Amino acid sequence: MEENKLKELTRAEEEVMQALWKLKTAFAKDVLKELNDKRSETEHLAYNTVSTIIRILQEKGFVGHKAYGKTHEYFPLVEKSNYSNFFLNNFMGKYFGGSFQNMVSFFVKQNNVDLKEMEDLMKHIENEQEKSDENK
Repeated sequence: MEENKLKELTRAEEEVMQALWKLKTAFAKDVLKELNDKRSETEHLAYNTVSTIIRILQEKGFVGHKAYGKTHEYFPLVEKSNYSNFFLNNFMGKYFGGSFQNMVSFFVKQNNVDLKEMEDLMKHIENEQEKSDENK
């Protein structure tokens, strides 16, 4: 799916997608187990809840399936990196006027990022930019 056709996911939908991205392919019961393994007994999700969210994700174009009779094996149709890029661009647009510099500045001020962390971030950005330039 093209990034410009992606829709922002709800928290529950994103949680299910995180499980599917990790598992790569899974039956609804596998997704349920993955999600419930991270929860306390009192916070466990029901099978029907997860199954409904998976169907919604299919309608949104995020998840595909292979049918085995009445059983379905699900898999992501959208790569995690594509959704991450879409989400961050959307987030930057909403809260920081689309400016990466404004976003970084905000997080530096709010989280007391030290100079070493900023230097590491800048080196990482420069390395990624060099790789990107080499691939053009």
